[in-house]
Amino acid sequence: MKKIIYIIVPCLMVFFTSCEDEFIDLDPPASITDQVYYTEAEHFLTGSNQFYTDLMTWRYDQGIYADHGSDLVGYTEDSDMQIYSRGDTRAPESDGYYSAPYSAIRDMNLLLQRAEAYEGEESIVPYVAATKFHRAYQYFNLVQRFGGVPLVTRPLDVGDEELSAPRSSRYQVVAQILADLDDAIAGLPTEQEIASEDKGKISKWAAMAFKADVLLHEATWMKYVGTTTDGDGTSTGAGSEGFNASNIDIYLQEVVTLTKTIMDQGGFELWDYNDELDNLSSNFLFNLEDGGSNPAGLDKATNKEFIFYNKYDFTFRQAGDLLSHVYEGRVKPSRKMMDLFLSSDGLPIDQSPLFQGYENTPDEFQNRDYRMRAYFTYHKTLGEIPQNGDVTLNGTNNFGYFNSKFMSWKWGTDEAYRATKTEAYDMPFIRLAEVYLMYAEALYELNGSLTDAQMDESINLVKARAGLPPLSNSFLATNNMDIETEIRRERTIELYAEGATRFNDLKRWGIAEDELGETIYGAVIEGTVYENNPELYSPEGYGFGEGVTETGVGERRALIVQPSATRNFTRDNYLFPIPTSQTSLNENLNQNPGY
Repeated sequence: MKKIIYIIVPCLMVFFTSCEDEFIDLDPPASITDQVYYTEAEHFLTGSNQFYTDLMTWRYDQGIYADHGSDLVGYTEDSDMQIYSRGDTRAPESDGYYSAPYSAIRDMNLLLQRAEAYEGEESIVPYVAATKFHRAYQYFNLVQRFGGVPLVTRPLDVGDEELSAPRSSRYQVVAQILADLDDAIAGLPTEQEIASEDKGKISKWAAMAFKADVLLHEATWMKYVGTTTDGDGTSTGAGSEGFNASNIDIYLQEVVTLTKTIMDQGGFELWDYNDELDNLSSNFLFNLEDGGSNPAGLDKATNKEFIFYNKYDFTFRQAGDLLSHVYEGRVKPSRKMMDLFLSSDGLPIDQSPLFQGYENTPDEFQNRDYRMRAYFTYHKTLGEIPQNGDVTLNGTNNFGYFNSKFMSWKWGTDEAYRATKTEAYDMPFIRLAEVYLMYAEALYELNGSLTDAQMDESINLVKARAGLPPLSNSFLATNNMDIETEIRRERTIELYAEGATRFNDLKRWGIAEDELGETIYGAVIEGTVYENNPELYSPEGYGFGEGVTETGVGERRALIVQPSATRNFTRDNYLFPIPTSQTSLNENLNQNPGY
């Protein structure tokens, strides 16, 4: 067992109730208890390693991961996030995204309590630091989903007053998250100090990157959303205690400092093998396993881009769920997503003379950002731009486009690299490309602009891998473009289908109700090979028909995936409802506004 984080050990500690029966016959039965387990440094190592199994996994990604239900995806079957994006969410009786973090936090609090009494303090510093990181991770997931929540930092027993306490505000919870991350940063090793057999464990740089993520999220939330989702804290919501607008610039400046430190000292590199992979680096980075997972024979050892991620291995820990199947079916791009990609001259398609329009199926793929072809050509013929006749619009959630990101190479063919459920590529949470984009965004939010040098050391590195020319202030001015739009465009494209990035970005920018309220479109019909062509297009297969939308060549009729009339996302939907089982147990636990 070389990598303990690969193995889910079901009975590491007696205080996991699922393991209780297995300790009944121990002799003496009272020799292993909560009070005596953490007596050796090895116990703290084992305990802190267990918390890696509480990170989001491929098995449980379908409700929250991969941009399901967002404005970027042309898929219509109901899922939790589809319902959410339409503003139709109701308070459930239970919610695993609420209960599971608290179960994990309880065990983390126990380890931290025992650490305070442990005499060999120096020997357990990295294990305590890792636990602080994991507690911050769980609380940030709660804050992003629910806003303020009960803040518990010690293991509780029946009758403890915290069990009936009101919710802490998001600002109080974030203060604890930041304090935990400061402790994590101080006690964790750098990536360079982590042995090869332990790669995937949290490093100092990962903790810094995650803290930057938290700070940027909360700074922009305070700036663009403010206290509008907090409720009064008496009858609804968690209230706004601790809100301080002066923290906005403080947080943003720290984002700049943290990301710049990682950029300069972390030793990370963008995974750019475009020369070896026919400009498809932005596909194969995300299904990277051993040398057989791509045509260039590259393995995970070549990936120095992932900073914070969940580690998988074909021998020790496979995905265990319909990973490629889900990404094939549920992550097909919308018209908006396809039109976001710039032309290869760096201009938006409605400004670029290189854009070829939509008349023939391959036209819109010509002279575009490399990521468009890497993400959205058919996975069985990855990289081959579809020709007329290759894409038949026949209904059944086929709105004109494919997805290949996060799909195993040639999945579904006789040459498939992995069978379904056996995929074992690592699940990225934060990687170097996002650090560059956080740095650029924080600078913009602070100053309203970036210097050319700042663009060159951040956003332009991401654009270069995508085959795009660099931005400069003169380029932006000449072409009537603005840096805010381009930073947000890069986040949208580069981080497509990674986590709940799109939902969280739209909310923290205060524009979710606008963007998620729009009609979602698919393939352009008007003026294309599909128009009046029954061999390629069956209009009766599409319940919402066609509508007129703005495209790269002006207004055109396109397939409607979902009409705006069914999409009623509001500011109240920025937060999810607290499950009713919790509000019933604790009368002081107010429901979020709007539910």
